[in-house]
This record gives sequence, C-alpha cells and structure tokens, in this order.
Amino acid sequence: MVETHSFGVNPITCHAWNHDRSRLAFSPNNNEVHVYRRVELEWRLEDVLNQHDLRVTGIDWATRTNRLVTCAVDRNAYVWTQGDDGRWRPTLVLLRINRAATCVRWSPLENKFAVGSGARLISICYFESENDWWVSKHIKKPIRSTVTALDWHPNNAIIVAGSADFKVRLFSALIKDIEKAPEANAWGGRSSLGALIAEFPAPGNSLGGWVHAVSFSADGNRVAWVSHDSSIFVADPKRPPTRLKTQFLPYRAITWVAPDKMVAAGHDCSPYLYKVTPDGQLVMVCKLDVYKKREAGGLSAMRKFQSLDRNARIEPADTSLDSVHQNAITSICIHKGTKEACVTFSTTGLDGQLVMWDVNNLESAIQNLRL
Repeated sequence: MVETHSFGVNPITCHAWNHDRSRLAFSPNNNEVHVYRRVELEWRLEDVLNQHDLRVTGIDWATRTNRLVTCAVDRNAYVWTQGDDGRWRPTLVLLRINRAATCVRWSPLENKFAVGSGARLISICYFESENDWWVSKHIKKPIRSTVTALDWHPNNAIIVAGSADFKVRLFSALIKDIEKAPEANAWGGRSSLGALIAEFPAPGNSLGGWVHAVSFSADGNRVAWVSHDSSIFVADPKRPPTRLKTQFLPYRAITWVAPDKMVAAGHDCSPYLYKVTPDGQLVMVCKLDVYKKREAGGLSAMRKFQSLDRNARIEPADTSLDSVHQNAITSICIHKGTKEACVTFSTTGLDGQLVMWDVNNLESAIQNLRL
C-alpha cells in the first residue's frame, strides 16, 4: 500500500512523472535536475540536467509531448526536449523577470506554460513558430507579492495563483494568437489575458497566512489551497470560500484525488485526506500514514536501567518519527489515475525519499483499524 524509495540524504525540492510513469525527474535542492528510469524495482540515473546556475524551484513534465520545463532562482526557464539518442536538450525561455522564478506548470493542452516569480507577476509562455522561440507575456495586476503556487483550469484558459500577500486569484490566461476562446464555464474567463476573474478572500480581508499550494478540481468548478496558518480552503463560484483551521503543522502541497476529496501534506510529514460535504463544508477523513514505529523506537525504564547497570551508560534514544517521511513533504503528484479518480499519488520530502501511496486501500485499512 506504501512504496518507498530513497535517493540519498539531499532534500528533494520538486518532482514530476512522464506519461507512463517509467521515468521520474526531480531536483535534489540544487541547480540540477536528475532524470531516473525505472528498471523493475530499482531506479537508475539516466541523465543530469544542469543548465541552470542556481537552485531549481519547479519542474513539470508534459505527458503528451514528452517535454520537460524547469525554472530556477536564476530567473530562467528551460524547455527540455529528448533527442533520438535519449539525451535532453534545453531551450532557454526569456521570462523577463528580475526576481527568482518560484513555480511552473504546463497547461492541459501543453501549448503553453505558466511561471510564477518573486517579481509579483506570472509569465505565460508559448511557442511562436514564426520566429522559432518561446515568448512570454505577463500577468501583473493586482498581485502584490511573490507568486508561490499555480494550477491550470481544465479548459486551458484560466489559471489560479496563490501568493505571499495571503491571496488566491483566478486570471484569464487566454492567448488569442494560438487558441480560441473556450466554452462558457462556471468561472467565466472568456476575456483577454490577465483579466482578474476572482479573488479570495474579498479585498480587505486576509487568509491569515501566505499560500503554499493551489489545485483545481478535475471539472474545474472548485479550487482548493493551503496556507501557512495551517488552514485548508475550498472555493467555488456559487459560495464564499470554506475554511478549515487544522491542528497540524502547515501544509506545503495539495491535490484533488476525487470529485469531493483532496490530499494535503507538508511540515507534519504525513499526507491527510480531506472531504467536501454536500453542503460545502470541509472535514478531515483520515491520516493516510499507517506507519508503525519500530519496537526499538522507545526504551522502557527497565531497559534503560539494565543498560546503565551493564555498560555504565544509557543507550541513545531512537529519534525517528512515527511516519514514513522523516522530514517535511515538499510536493505531491498524481502517480496513477487523475484528479477525478486517483489510484496512487507520490510525495517527496526533505528526507530525500519518494513515497507512493494507494489512496483507496489506505483509506479502507485505516477505517478497519478504527473498527
């Protein structure tokens, strides 16, 4: 039900999968991107992408076109294409920003991608075939701080952005040069690039913490996000955002795994499953981590006394956590399935581990334990 892989002691900043999940790309908290290929039960290093000068902050893999996009603190983004020899070749994308790039996401149709940055703007990048280069257009107003998280609406024309000014905003990301306006949806969004569609909370209010992650539901009618005050939110066009203030440490990542369920994880080192009730309220279903601490994890008073009596010393206590991840979780990706019906999802953390979780089996096992 839980599959764990270790890639050393370096933290894993972000990760992404290819179309058939046979390859994995992640950044070990430096300027490199490591591409691994799965051979049976092992992961073998296939390539190291080291074009960036500073720490990589975002990776996304276009599953249809098999292209990687990366962004980094060096204010650059690269689109990587794989040649016939299997080697990855970069194409520089001029983002025209004066601060670090923080996150990147391919659009659902993979004809453009969005990059958030510390320059208080979002770069929408698309390929201009006439000049054979990538062009970036900016969404600026009314963003007042660093853009920390991005996600695309399924219609390929709306983007949601979370930022350090405690706000979540929906913008039109329609590029009329390369695509037609989509059909009407619950949010609207048929206007030109950069038009503000919605803002949460309303102007003058505050969420209580900067936004760590955002996620559109599979149908695009709901958006969920997590903030640094340990809260989780869900909003739709028909009602104000629903907020659940949790007792856990702040979450750093969130994704939908069913039409009414989502998984959040972060500094608490474990993923948690949440559900939206029919009346729009948020409830926690369960903690998906069923890891049991090793028996030797805690020393009884008698064992400590025996050790002191025999060796004139006390054995060191086990400092491992009672969770699979031994440090904060940094990212979540769908491994098998979709946001509509996720079978397994993967998490990476500051402990250098990649863990794959089976949503349905874990939920059933935990419910049985409660009974």
